[in-house]
Amino acid sequence: MSDFNRGYARPIPTDRADMSVDAGLRSFMLGVYNKMALGLLLSAGLAWLTGSFAPVRDAMFTVANGRVGYSVLGMVVAFAPLAVILFSSFAIKNQTPRTANLTYWSIVSLIGASFGVLVLRYTGASIASTFLITATAFGGLSLVGYTTKRDLTGLGSFLIMGLWGLIIASVVSIFWNPAGFSFIISVLGVLIFAGLTAYDTQRLKMTYYHLGGDQAATSVATSYGALSLYLDFINLFQFLLSMFGNRR
Repeated sequence: MSDFNRGYARPIPTDRADMSVDAGLRSFMLGVYNKMALGLLLSAGLAWLTGSFAPVRDAMFTVANGRVGYSVLGMVVAFAPLAVILFSSFAIKNQTPRTANLTYWSIVSLIGASFGVLVLRYTGASIASTFLITATAFGGLSLVGYTTKRDLTGLGSFLIMGLWGLIIASVVSIFWNPAGFSFIISVLGVLIFAGLTAYDTQRLKMTYYHLGGDQAATSVATSYGALSLYLDFINLFQFLLSMFGNRR
């Protein structure tokens, strides 16, 4: 899902813009980060609700032989963000600030609700510490993407191919999961989404200059930019949690 809408604007060479002095760019990126942060806050609240409030928890999740899983309703909620992404990509021809905003908050809310399963699987201390580690790593990686003069387009293309491989490997692990396979997937996931964080940050900078001050297009880009970084963050968080998290 992190590859969602990565091509909504064609990048321009990094040497055509002075990133350090453009107040408009700083305002745009601040809007992206603020929206992403609010999305993470909403997701955390919904994850706690669905993982702790008994009527919702029992409707969405199951516990069998000590293993926490999704009920039918939980599966619907877990896969609904993919449906929203596909609908937004193919059914909505001309994105407006309103539809982009609705897409963002719908996906953030659905993912947050499905994350109640993590609240049930891992200890609260483990989730909190992994979140702080993820936030620190994400901040550093995004700063690299923002400040580097190197064009990361080639790296981004390589990482996106790696992402598809990761998705295939994750599907395979459902049916064939030898010892250590899940750990390898998690390590690759951390590396891929760490790189995508820097790449997406630089891509958003270039998108801002490409839009040339178009307010409506910039608003749409803010929502989809926040979504890209949000997905990078939560995927990085999930893979780190699967590697180092303490289960209940």
